[in-house]
Amino acid sequence: MNSNEKFSRLHFFEKLSSHVANASGSNPAIVIAAAIVLIWLLAGPFFNYSEHWQWMIHTVTTIITFLMVFLIQKSQNKDALAIQLKLNELVAANELASNRLVDIENMSEHELKIIQKYYSKLSDFTRKEENLQQSHSIDESEADHDIKKDMEKELIAKLK
Repeated sequence: MNSNEKFSRLHFFEKLSSHVANASGSNPAIVIAAAIVLIWLLAGPFFNYSEHWQWMIHTVTTIITFLMVFLIQKSQNKDALAIQLKLNELVAANELASNRLVDIENMSEHELKIIQKYYSKLSDFTRKEENLQQSHSIDESEADHDIKKDMEKELIAKLK
C-alpha cells in the first residue's frame, strides 16, 4: 500500500467520523433514537416483556454507546487541536503576548499552576492600575520575574 492509498483511507475515515458526529448530534438523530425506544416499548407486549425483549435494547444501546465514545473522543481531539492552533497563532502574532504560552498544552500541571498563579497576581495588579487600558505581559519586567520565582517557591512548598 503506497502513501497515497494510506492518506486516502485516513481522509475517508476522517470525513466519515466528522459526518457521523455531526449527524448524531442533530434533531433527526434525537427523533430516531426516541422512535427506536418507542418501537421497543410497543413491541413489549408481543414479546411478553421477555428477557429477549430486554436483551435487544440493551445490546443495541451498548453497541451504539461503545462506538459513540470513540467517535466523540476523536471529534473532541480534532476540535481541541484546531482551537489550540488558533490560540497559538494569536499568541505568536501578538507582540505583547508571551511566546512561552505557545505550546502551553505540553507543560506539566505544576508549570501550569505557576503560570495560573502569576496571572491571578497580574489580575490583582491590573485592578489597582488607574489606567484600565494598561497592558502587562508575563515577560514585562525583572520585578515581575522575581514575583514569579517567589510564587514558584511558595507553590513547591505547598505541594510538598
